[in-house]
Amino acid sequence: MEVLIIFAFVVLWWAFGSKGRIRKRVRQLNTWTKRKGGGAKRRSFDSKTARLSTNKTILKGRAYIVDGDTLVIQKTQVRLFGVDAPELSHPYGQQAKWALVSLCRQQIVVAETLEYDDYGRTVARCYLQDGRDISAEMVKIGLAIDWPKFSGGAYRDLELAGVRKRLWLADARQKGRLHVWETFNANHQDPTS
Repeated sequence: MEVLIIFAFVVLWWAFGSKGRIRKRVRQLNTWTKRKGGGAKRRSFDSKTARLSTNKTILKGRAYIVDGDTLVIQKTQVRLFGVDAPELSHPYGQQAKWALVSLCRQQIVVAETLEYDDYGRTVARCYLQDGRDISAEMVKIGLAIDWPKFSGGAYRDLELAGVRKRLWLADARQKGRLHVWETFNANHQDPTS
């Protein structure tokens, strides 16, 4: 019975959702090529004249804070560029989140997207209305550390003395010592789960 329902859903989607959009797009393309006097010619890739695209997507709006280095703007999850903050379940994780909440409260945040990380999040340089770099502010207050692999050391000189000892789990992740994370998580699991 479930298979029949799924089959009917797929057929209806194809007939009304997909097909209608495809038909509309084909009409648009046909109209465009007729105006141009024939089909559009595609140029092949030329590595000598190719340039890196400088088109950056700008997101602007109020931010919902996920943790100390992740926020959401316009329904897009954004990872702060070049820094690493503790996870929520790690020491200082909650403090990092609430510090970021207080920084962004009543502010319009501007995010200049740079790339995507391994988890599908948008990596962006984020700024407050007054132009302050949010990554730099989190490092200055000692609740995030510079991640030189990604920032090129841009925030290293802003780190407080001893912050890497205090945020030892984030430092361990940067240095590839994931067994430290696993040991911490195993020792601090919720006993009810």
